[in-house]
Amino acid sequence: MTPHPLVTQLRFTRREWIRGLKPVTAEEATRRFGPINPIAWMIAHLAWQEQRYFVEFAQDTVAVPEVKEFAFGKPLAVPPLDDAWRWWRGVTAVADRYLDTITGKELTRCWKRDTSGETPGTRLHRTTYHYWFHLGESQAVRQLLGHTKLPTFVGSFGTSQYRPEA
Repeated sequence: MTPHPLVTQLRFTRREWIRGLKPVTAEEATRRFGPINPIAWMIAHLAWQEQRYFVEFAQDTVAVPEVKEFAFGKPLAVPPLDDAWRWWRGVTAVADRYLDTITGKELTRCWKRDTSGETPGTRLHRTTYHYWFHLGESQAVRQLLGHTKLPTFVGSFGTSQYRPEA
């Protein structure tokens, strides 16, 4: 089954997330500049969001309990970079089990465990845009860290080319 176009775009966004953060060291990932959150926190925070929507709401399970510490509104906690990436990979792998199966019709039916009134399709949009928000923020942090070889534009779309929903 070909993934829904919104899932394809989320996966493209995840690849850009990885590309934009690849050069960051463990020490750099924990640095904080004023009110800007550290990069390691951003990684764990996005893992929390994917887990909340695509694991907890969609599959009624928890893949990585540790990421709940990075929920919106929680006090700042800064994980080691290796832990943040390990948690993120664990959550996205479990999220993908659901995302690989979702169809257009299912994107308009609210999950029973989600009382927000937002549909899975809206949650996919929200998650994708949330990544881009933190990707921009993380690149600002990289500039403050003195990085000079930042991505200059969105990368190759490869297999994420536009296609209409079937």
